[in-house]
Amino acid sequence: MNGGCFCGGVKFNINRATLWCSHCHCSMCQRIHGAAVVTWVGCDDDSVEIDDKDNKLRWFKSSSEAERGFCSHCGSPLFFRSSKWPGELHIARALVSGELDREPASHAFYDTHVGWMSLADQLPGKND
Repeated sequence: MNGGCFCGGVKFNINRATLWCSHCHCSMCQRIHGAAVVTWVGCDDDSVEIDDKDNKLRWFKSSSEAERGFCSHCGSPLFFRSSKWPGELHIARALVSGELDREPASHAFYDTHVGWMSLADQLPGKND
């Protein structure tokens, strides 16, 4: 499994099975991605190889516990890591080329979902 940012300046390879895949509705993801929901795939940190030959990957400290990686050339938001989930790297699912080894299985932070978009699925997290 592989992918990268819009301009191709930052690429990645996922070399082992992913840990999970979930739709996030938190207000930070909404603002940083400019979208109602962001689908993330969780990976063991050491299972992801990042190719950043031109030094375009930048990290933004989005809270006291977390930071987000983005391409400084095209602006694509790529990664998320946090002390809440040590040893994990979260990758924006839309940037993974082609198939993934799993489908989204839940919703996170649905209590902050936007009212102008509805989702017709029965995944856990929406009505908990």
